[in-house]
Amino acid sequence: MFASYLIGLREGLEATLVVSVLIAFLVKSDRGDRLPHVWTGVAAATALSVGFGALLTFTAANLAYTSQELFEAIVSLLAVAFVTWMIFWMRRTARGLSGELRGRLSDALQLGSLAVVAMAFLAVVREGLETALLFFASVQGATTSPAPLAGITLGLLTSVAIGWGIYRSALRINLTTFFTWTGLLLILVAAGIFKYGVHDLQEAGVLPGLNAHAFDISAVLPADSWYGTLLAGTINVTPQPSVLEVAAWALYLVPTLLLFLLPQRGKRVPSSTSTASAA
Repeated sequence: MFASYLIGLREGLEATLVVSVLIAFLVKSDRGDRLPHVWTGVAAATALSVGFGALLTFTAANLAYTSQELFEAIVSLLAVAFVTWMIFWMRRTARGLSGELRGRLSDALQLGSLAVVAMAFLAVVREGLETALLFFASVQGATTSPAPLAGITLGLLTSVAIGWGIYRSALRINLTTFFTWTGLLLILVAAGIFKYGVHDLQEAGVLPGLNAHAFDISAVLPADSWYGTLLAGTINVTPQPSVLEVAAWALYLVPTLLLFLLPQRGKRVPSSTSTASAA
């Protein structure tokens, strides 16, 4: 549930901030008549994202065992690639994101209502598709309990509440700190997804070594215990991982964390263009 909540919170707040920037720009520009077009684009992006998640679930449920394992492995690896790119992209471009969005919306206003709908749709749909892909990949090792769905729902609701509070100037948070800490936690989640993807490839017979266990800590970490379930559901720590799974987890986690924690280099961007200032 925690991993799903984190995904919903992080991705949802990014989408909420994008929508807040667009709405604030229209309101301050006395172009409130274009707000329905923005909401139309947001609704279309949300519908496509939900449909994409349903398609992933339907496809996985109607495949033979080996094909299903291979499909889930591919989705898991794609999810890791997308979330890693997203974390570093947001870290690099967050300061100038607000100005970029305002510029795109200004151009769309000159082109007409359909351009505004398309601009809002494209600004939100990336976050929605990433959320669906990452959520699907993160719950493959979960049980049939409703906890993952409840977690992502709570995360999305929390992100909407935070975004609304920021927009109404009723809430102030340090977005740089927020995205740094959630980025670190998402890297841990992504490492677990990558490990699970490798396990699926072994289950599908694409990679060897399924029964070559790196260690066995079932005595101290029973898979059916509450803490075993917690670790497996958040960062995919399992009591009997294969050697290849452990190697994949470490090879992703260590360099990704080091790169993420390195100080950013580049020109300073005026604070007036920062996402936090715009919000």
